[in-house]
This record gives sequence, structure tokens and C-alpha cells, in this order.
Amino acid sequence: MKGLVVLGSTGSVGTQTMDIVRAFPDEFRVVGLAARKSYDLLNQQIKEFHPSYVSFGGTQTERSALTSNGCTASTMEEMVTLPEVDIVVTATVGDVALGPTIAAIKAGKQIVLANKESIVLAGPILVDLTREYGVELLPADSEPNAIWQCIRGESKTISKLIITASGGAFRDLDPDQLDKVTPEQALKHPTWNMGPKITVDSATLMNKALEVIEAHYLFGVDWDDIEVVIHPQSLIHSMVEFVDGSVKAQISPPDMHLPIQYSMFYPERVANGAIQKFDPVGAGELTFQALDPKRYPCFELALNVAKRGGTWPAALCGADEIAVEAFLQRKIKFTDIPVVIEQALDEFEPIMEPTVEDTIAAAMWAKKRVAGIVEEA
Repeated sequence: MKGLVVLGSTGSVGTQTMDIVRAFPDEFRVVGLAARKSYDLLNQQIKEFHPSYVSFGGTQTERSALTSNGCTASTMEEMVTLPEVDIVVTATVGDVALGPTIAAIKAGKQIVLANKESIVLAGPILVDLTREYGVELLPADSEPNAIWQCIRGESKTISKLIITASGGAFRDLDPDQLDKVTPEQALKHPTWNMGPKITVDSATLMNKALEVIEAHYLFGVDWDDIEVVIHPQSLIHSMVEFVDGSVKAQISPPDMHLPIQYSMFYPERVANGAIQKFDPVGAGELTFQALDPKRYPCFELALNVAKRGGTWPAALCGADEIAVEAFLQRKIKFTDIPVVIEQALDEFEPIMEPTVEDTIAAAMWAKKRVAGIVEEA
């Protein structure tokens, strides 16, 4: 059995990871669980999976109650380096996974990466560390996972990556109506069931910009060789074009269980009857549309910022996190998200050869500045 730690076990990806553990009880032993909130769900997970260690961001009273189940309180950094841990799943949202991810790399763990912010914040640093310690970052997010599956076994003959995007909740709405949409409407994703932050990012297409950044660093592909297209059915998760013109596509229903399982069992494929299979006849038409930059201003904004390098991507992540939070709290309009991000970044002073501490500081600065802009409005 492989020892498993799940960071963000109560979120969307985390709960689906626990579904995989339920499906294969003889394959994984849960060593540690970490969550920022959702006390009741974490308590249920502890009683079901009996982890030895737990990390929780709630009150001391809640932490004491959790450890009364027979587990020991731990930090995420300590948890991922334990000798009995083989696999670390990073399923948190935001920059909190960066420190534990680096600790896991240095400890030589197999890392299932569902937290794209870590690679966006510190892509060059993480890539260098994986090479130094001989560790792979195994992407569990559907699009980079699809690319990874397509290039597996291929030589370095990639011509282009084609990343698909659903278009989010407002892909068919008149752009003039976007300033009136509510958080409830934004969270009604047409094809995926995800957490609130990534669902809003899907509506702004910020998530797709982050996936382009992630693919650039994970797969070493030039910016100009990564294309994004709108694919409303969300069945083709990404495609890879090779130099001879051949194109590989990874196709499956919009369900995170499959990419998570693929990463957890890598390099093997295993059968799981609970995972829905692709039905080409029942699927109907598969269509594609060009990305409209006027509908998705966050996309171009994010890529222009990320291409500058240094601590710019970290500031972008921090700014987006608080902007989305402000929208969900009804402090700003949906159309204000790119506005406050850009306003904050216009004041940002980057460091071009950053340390890990510099990247975290940049994200924190951007969070505070966006929060200030929102309060000043």
C-alpha cells in the first residue's frame, strides 16, 4: 500500500481523490489530511480513513476535537516529508501549497499536482528543484493531465499544444450583460462541478491563462506554441500537435476522477467501474470556437503579465484570488475583476530573479493591494 497525504481534502479535487481511495482500499493508506476549513467534512474523513496526521486552519477547539480521533496535529510541510508517505496530492486553492510542494520535492515524494497556482507562482524554481531531486510533478488538472497523456511515449517533436476551454457560465451571454451577473450565476458551470474559485476563474477564463502558464513550465513549450480554443462540450480536454501534422487528443466525460486516478496510479492504468466512459454516439457533435478576447479580458491580461517573468506571475495569482473573493462577496461586479487586478499590478514592483520567499511576498502584496482597492471603491 502507498502512503498518501491529501492537501485540501475537503475541496472539490480533494473529495474526488478520497473517492479514488474508497475505490481502491488495498492500494492506498491515508497518512495525512489537510484542510483550511470545512470542519464537519474533515471530521468525517478522519473517522472514515483514520489518518495518522491532520492539519486544519480552524480554531484550537476544532483542532483539539479532530485530534481526539486518534491523529496528531501537524503542519503541511511536516506531513508531506514523513518517511511513510509515498504520494502527496496538492488539491488546495491559492498559494498555500507552494511551501509543502517544495518540501515534498526535496523529500523525493511522488507529487500529484492539482494546485496550478504553485507552478504559476514559482514555475522555474519548481522545475529546477524537480530536476535536482529527480522528482516528477504529475498534473491532475484535466487539461495538463490530458497533454501529459498525449505526449507520454513521444520523443520531443511537439509542434503545438491546444488547450480546450469550456467558456464558463457566461460563454453565450451578451457581453453587455456581464456587469449585471451574480455570483450564483457564475457558479453554475455548464459542464464541470468544481469549487467556487476555479468556477469563477472559468467564467473569466483566468483559469485557462493559468493553465497556459502551467503548460509552458511543465512541458517546456514556448508561449507562441500554446493555443486555447473554446470547446463547449468539455469532452476533449487538450490536444497535442506534432511536427508531422498528427494530432493526439485526450477524450473523456468532464469528470476529475479520471485524471486524478491516472496521476495516482502512474505509470499504470487501472479499471474503475465508477468512472463514466466516453460514448461517441451519445456525445453528439464536438464543436470548437475561437476565443473572444473582448469577452474574456482576464485571459490576455494574465498572459501578458506572466510572460514578463520574475515575480509577476505570483502577483497575478494573489491579485486574482482576492478579486474573485471580492466578487463572490458582492463587493465588486464580475466585470470589475480584471479592472482591480490590472490596477493593482500597475503599482507592482517586480523582482526578476526571485527566491521562493520573494514569490510568496509578491502574492501577499498583491492580495493586500487588491483588498485595499476594493475597500477604497
